[in-house]
Amino acid sequence: MTVGLRMVGGMGGNITSCMPDTSRANPRRAAITGVATYVPDRVVANAELARTLDTSDEWIITRTGIRERRIGAPGETTSTMGAEAVRRLMAARNLGPRDVDVLVVATVTPDMLFPATACLIQDRLGLENVWGFDLSAACSGFLYALTTGAQFVASGAHRRVVVVGADLMSAIIDPLDRTTAVLFGDGAGAVLLEEAEPGYGILDFVHRVDGSGASDLMMPAGGSLKPATTGTVAAREHYLKQNGRTVFKFAVSQMAGSVERLLERHALRATDLAAVIPHQANQRILDATADRLGLPRERMASVIARFGNTTAATLPLALDDVVRGGKLKRGDLVVFVAVGAGFTIGSTLVRWS
Repeated sequence: MTVGLRMVGGMGGNITSCMPDTSRANPRRAAITGVATYVPDRVVANAELARTLDTSDEWIITRTGIRERRIGAPGETTSTMGAEAVRRLMAARNLGPRDVDVLVVATVTPDMLFPATACLIQDRLGLENVWGFDLSAACSGFLYALTTGAQFVASGAHRRVVVVGADLMSAIIDPLDRTTAVLFGDGAGAVLLEEAEPGYGILDFVHRVDGSGASDLMMPAGGSLKPATTGTVAAREHYLKQNGRTVFKFAVSQMAGSVERLLERHALRATDLAAVIPHQANQRILDATADRLGLPRERMASVIARFGNTTAATLPLALDDVVRGGKLKRGDLVVFVAVGAGFTIGSTLVRWS
């Protein structure tokens, strides 16, 4: 249990939630006090993919809403992208190398299995007092890392936590598989967490996992189950594999359902939300989620047309776009929501400060 927060379970014990601790009049909470992003320079439009794949610009836009994505340059890695996002965040918030306490990095494409990407970012930026680690929850990774980082602030253990979502998806996408090659891009984002003013900040969350979907979105080889061999390489098992139909149906039902559970707990309606910041997997999923919630589609943040699915980076990229567009004001209620491989599901309620 954390200071100011009470942990509860539900749905067979597979939901972890954070509910306000009413034993304290003003529980300590974490607030997002800054956001910054980085995407590679190279833009790959649908027309470029259509030259080598059995697809077209029209097909991709109609099925996914994606028009282009960013692809890392040779030598660009998850850690270099993540470090640049953190550097921009620290510059914007006027933070020095001794001012960050914790670094949590969400990624499924680490530079290597170990050391952690957090270590590489720390060294690249010369952060002097920080400790940190990587968190793997696929497309829900940033959201889970946000919840994790918030606990360090809410408990009073640390003043400033930086949460990073970064993925170089081009490193694990099969360029010959049109069902996945058109979906993903590369990018990174970072947010700063600090203590919130009373009544503001991260108010609540609902997270859960459903491991029955493990085989529907995965990279078969490269772990302890199937270490790299000439056979696994020849079978192209070090690339992402996806059962697109199953993943689509699961995402549509679970993203809306997760938000509904969170709103019900606080006696809120979807129309009370100034914005929903969703994982950017497919525009049709975003539209279906908005429709099920009865939420105007313009309140469902979307940057998928420009960036595609950047996995752990989608939420900070979408948040940065909303903030830069002046779409959030003090006191607004915002929900972040994501579904990822595993399956992982989560939503988080924030009162913007």
